[in-house]
Amino acid sequence: MAKVMLWFRRSLAVTLLFGVIACAATFSNHGYAPTDDELENVIVGVDSHSSVEETIGRPSSTGLLRVGGWYYVSNRVRHFAYKQDEVIDRQLVAISFDKRGIVSNIERFTLEDGRVIALNRRVTSTGIKGISFIKQMLGNIGRINLADQIN
Repeated sequence: MAKVMLWFRRSLAVTLLFGVIACAATFSNHGYAPTDDELENVIVGVDSHSSVEETIGRPSSTGLLRVGGWYYVSNRVRHFAYKQDEVIDRQLVAISFDKRGIVSNIERFTLEDGRVIALNRRVTSTGIKGISFIKQMLGNIGRINLADQIN
């Protein structure tokens, strides 16, 4: 009986340990945004595209126009058990360039500065929704006209 109770206690302890470990939050980081210390090395009115690239690297996103800016974006996401993932930190560093390619402005935006934008997904309908492949094939059998096939 003592061995059974000891086995039961150990099993319960292991089960509780796994339960606590499974509920621990995990974090993932995506992207790159330079720190304030790195941005101190970029001088407004002096540095150009090439010097910014040497100092802090090329961004993953750029402006649409040639005169546009460079955008460095980083996200920190919290994953916790069954709950929906939560973005807990977002940094966006925007470096603007003038027409000559010289840095004209450096801005940092955080999650608190932004707002949630609902994206509109535009998906083309296939027209066969709710119809299986077999039903579609069998539905075409009566539509075949042999006279059209011979000509």
